[in-house]
Amino acid sequence: QVQLVESGGGLVQAGGSLRLSCAASGRPFSNYAMGWFRQAPGKEREFVATISWSGRSTDYADSVKGRFTISRDNAKNTVDLQMNSLKSEDTAVYYCAAKLWTTAQTMAAYDSWGQGTQVTVSS
Repeated sequence: QVQLVESGGGLVQAGGSLRLSCAASGRPFSNYAMGWFRQAPGKEREFVATISWSGRSTDYADSVKGRFTISRDNAKNTVDLQMNSLKSEDTAVYYCAAKLWTTAQTMAAYDSWGQGTQVTVSS
């Protein structure tokens, strides 16, 4: 497994932006596809975005398409989530996750998880 630590969460007004970052260690980062998931209070954890090991393939939940961008830097062992035009419904704990090679939208496909970072969007 790879160890993951998220950062960058906080409080932002609706319409604002935040950039989350996830730092990985413990395994060759370039072997792993990465994903971002989120869990709002009282709701199940849901898929947000994923990026392949090379960065050439990405996928997004419909709810964030056009607003969020996932990217990675294999030299720095990091994956970022740029979040623009934030809405109150984006409020959640955001989790970074890793799986070997290819992208996936399902939680069960990922075998390494971070502790999460809180994002709160005020309306």
